[in-house]
Amino acid sequence: MPRADTIDGMDIGNIRSSERGSLHGRMLVAMPGMPDPRFARSVILICAHSADGAMGLRVDQLAEDISFPELLQQLEVLPEGHERLSDPGVRGIKVHAGGPVESGRGFVLHSPDYHNNNSTLQIEPGVSLTATLDILKAIASGNGPRTKFMALGYAGWGAGQLESEVQANGWLHCEADRELIFGSKLEDKYEMALAKIGISPEHLSSEAGHA
Repeated sequence: MPRADTIDGMDIGNIRSSERGSLHGRMLVAMPGMPDPRFARSVILICAHSADGAMGLRVDQLAEDISFPELLQQLEVLPEGHERLSDPGVRGIKVHAGGPVESGRGFVLHSPDYHNNNSTLQIEPGVSLTATLDILKAIASGNGPRTKFMALGYAGWGAGQLESEVQANGWLHCEADRELIFGSKLEDKYEMALAKIGISPEHLSSEAGHA
């Protein structure tokens, strides 16, 4: 798993110290007219947003054909047959599809009880992001964060691209909350996010304005 100090050309260290964009830490909700089928009915947490661009993780879709124990073996965090691979606390962790960019790269959204000074980015109070092997080793050993969301891949936008898509009514956005990020009912997250904006899915059209 690559280090988290660069994401799609953006230096996370600079994002920490530079002015954050208005969408940092918010949830994107796809409009019905979303032209990219990969993001139809998607809900995405924007983990970094600045003048350099944006990156986010989809929080409502499972990754296909891989379990967390299999991922730990692929990344050589634990060897095949290790006793921790059959532990319920490891087997119960779901792997999600965070986005189409670098789909083999792992990201963990988590509670702040885990922190790595070199690679953890605080998104909002109570929610952090780490993308190094260290956090997977901690989780595998039973010393990871209390709350976690594992994703492979991410969604990325170049400078000004996300703002343009929002202005073109490609996305709505709302405040993030723990249930939208960490909740297990993935199929409900789209309607939950719309409800936070005050919109019923049946009344939403591709011509609706953005929040």
